[in-house]
Amino acid sequence: MRPRTVQPGSRLPALPSSALPSSALLLGLSLLVGVPALGAGSEPPPLEAILAEDAGGSRPSELAWSPDGRLLAYLWDGGDGDTLFVLEPDSGRPRSVVRRSSLRAEGEAPEIDGFVWMPAGDALLLEAGGDLWTAGLDGDPLRRLTETGGEETDPKPSPDGGRVAFVRDHDLWLLELEGGDERRLTHDGEEGRILNGETDWVYWEELWNRDSTGYWWSPEGDRIAFYHFDESEVGVYPLLDPLPLYPERRDQRHPKAGTTNPTVRVGVVAATGGEPVWLATEGAEEAYLPRVHWSPDSRVAVHRLNREQTRLDLLLCGADDGICSVRHTETHPTWINLSDDFRFLADGSMLRSSEATGRRRLERLPAGRGAPRSLTPAGWVLDHLDGVDEAAGVATVTMFPDTPLGARERRVFRVPLQGGEPREIGAGGGWNEALPAPAGGLWVHRWSSVNDPGRQVVRDDDGLEIAALPSKAPAIALETLPGWRWSSIPGPEGVPLPAAELDPPSAGAEPSPVLVFHYGGPGSQVVADRWSGRTLDLWHRWMAARGVRVVAFDNTASLFFPKSGEDAVHRLFGTAHLPALGSVLEYLRGRSDVDPDRIGIWGWSGGGTNTLAALLNYPGSFAAGVAGAPVTDWRLYDTIWTERYLDTPEDNPAGYDASPLSQAANLADPLLIVHGTGDDNVHPQNTLVMANALTEAGKPFEMHLYPNQKHGLKGAAEDHFYGRMTGFFERWLGLAELGAGGGGVARRPNMAGYAGSSRLAA
Repeated sequence: MRPRTVQPGSRLPALPSSALPSSALLLGLSLLVGVPALGAGSEPPPLEAILAEDAGGSRPSELAWSPDGRLLAYLWDGGDGDTLFVLEPDSGRPRSVVRRSSLRAEGEAPEIDGFVWMPAGDALLLEAGGDLWTAGLDGDPLRRLTETGGEETDPKPSPDGGRVAFVRDHDLWLLELEGGDERRLTHDGEEGRILNGETDWVYWEELWNRDSTGYWWSPEGDRIAFYHFDESEVGVYPLLDPLPLYPERRDQRHPKAGTTNPTVRVGVVAATGGEPVWLATEGAEEAYLPRVHWSPDSRVAVHRLNREQTRLDLLLCGADDGICSVRHTETHPTWINLSDDFRFLADGSMLRSSEATGRRRLERLPAGRGAPRSLTPAGWVLDHLDGVDEAAGVATVTMFPDTPLGARERRVFRVPLQGGEPREIGAGGGWNEALPAPAGGLWVHRWSSVNDPGRQVVRDDDGLEIAALPSKAPAIALETLPGWRWSSIPGPEGVPLPAAELDPPSAGAEPSPVLVFHYGGPGSQVVADRWSGRTLDLWHRWMAARGVRVVAFDNTASLFFPKSGEDAVHRLFGTAHLPALGSVLEYLRGRSDVDPDRIGIWGWSGGGTNTLAALLNYPGSFAAGVAGAPVTDWRLYDTIWTERYLDTPEDNPAGYDASPLSQAANLADPLLIVHGTGDDNVHPQNTLVMANALTEAGKPFEMHLYPNQKHGLKGAAEDHFYGRMTGFFERWLGLAELGAGGGGVARRPNMAGYAGSSRLAA
């Protein structure tokens, strides 16, 4: 279980470790940023140093403001694992509240899995090792609330702070803090069948962005709204642990495209117990209920999305009778992108975001009937709503310029709730993020750029720095690695594609081998002006230091383009992205500083899928490709994500047929496929059926499976993968033994030797 803070609206998201260092993209020319290129005589560090945990430095995580906005809590490694600290910005002095070692009863101390402030702001509620704890700030001892054979998750205090709700054994429970009495509020939870107060896998993955909750306290604290999932009819995918003498099986309820989804209801149960009131959210067959909120007048607001994801209704439902009415409806002919940009204001009006104009904007929807009013100006795209300070009359938002290359950066603004000119508070280039306090005007400003790990500081409303948070500098001397420069690549019909490049030290001396990195899914972005830390970014720089030109790009379905760019891939996943791939290939092959016979390509997840598409649709054009955890047949992926873009297999068989699996016979270039056998997102079935198709087609390929690893490799498996991929590209890009600064290069190995060798499926 990964750490999380469960305080709505007050969490600063972690920088993605898989994001490329960003882009300050300029059309028609290249701009070198910050870090100097590595000199030809410089020695790059060893791969082990690049992959070390401290290679990219570190900063506190899971930041959360107290309800009054005067204290900031965060997790930071205090030497014996994560420690929970509380910072008083006015004094600038942090204090340790809970050390991991203090949670030890016997054996190894548990990780702190999550925490939330108590309503009075005088204590914190912790989740650790499957149990619940409270920690006071004024010398009060750490108090253990539960010690059971079950696992208590997602704890939330009541608004008055006297009770704590949590989920145990798929049911919703209540704990009285005074006296310790427990009350079970739902009674039908059952593994693999009924879930109460939590989400199923597909909601968690595709609707809640892996940071879900399944229940919500009413403003008065007398009732709780909650999800009820019935998974009985959802298909089962078996995940095997192959390491024991007899492999152990874990069944996952996983609805694949076109199959049965779980049945979802929203109930309201009294804090004293009793039968729930079920909300009448019907009205669309197999609808999703992706968001739930309480209104100031204690009605329940439910967002209802039809299975086609083309209609989003906002329902207002009575908590006593369950009767619902439609307050607002949004439609789009392809699909609607959900967001978390929704808040009720005290007068019953609502803040929400919409892409109805083609670019996302923040709107205020009146309490009564009436049209929404835009709060963010033309020329800017809303990235997300960070927080609302109604007393001050402002919302804090993150936006980027509505220009062809504006999405390379993020900037922070205060937006008046009554309308008016936004005020920029996170200025300058690079990647600015904000965690505003609920009140008082303080905010955490996190800034970084492609070549600078950046800082996390607390600022006041005028932007004045009040306190700095701790950090650890990267262990790698960044000047020993090449720096990124930004460029654009002529795309389909002359549309420039955002790109970022790393030049090898010997650039210009002779044509270089090239490694292309991409993703390519709708609304994605790999070219961005932010610090991404270790592994992916540092490995690319390390490869460049050793003689390989690295090129990353985003296609016309990425965040650099309006919603219409995404819409172009509707029902056409297997073909719509190919023109961009072809344009990049044509562009690289036409450059005098690129060896056209030594172009490699790789990607992970959707990037793995598109790597297969590149190899199979442009056979003979690439020296080699690495496809990590790819979807190889869209029928094998889940309902919500796949049907959003392709509709169902029954409605769009041609769209599903245009997948890598159907094109296996086209393979003509060296391929390495990598997958974790415990991947519950893109099932290892995808790689296994692809291996079978390639085998039946008589195509040589290489494959590496990592036992029990999930969609993102961790620990030794991650390090091993980067070593494996390094050796693969060294071999097939024709790299000689590489010494300081890159050394010499050899020509690409003969494919006839590959086809006749013993390097088949491994």
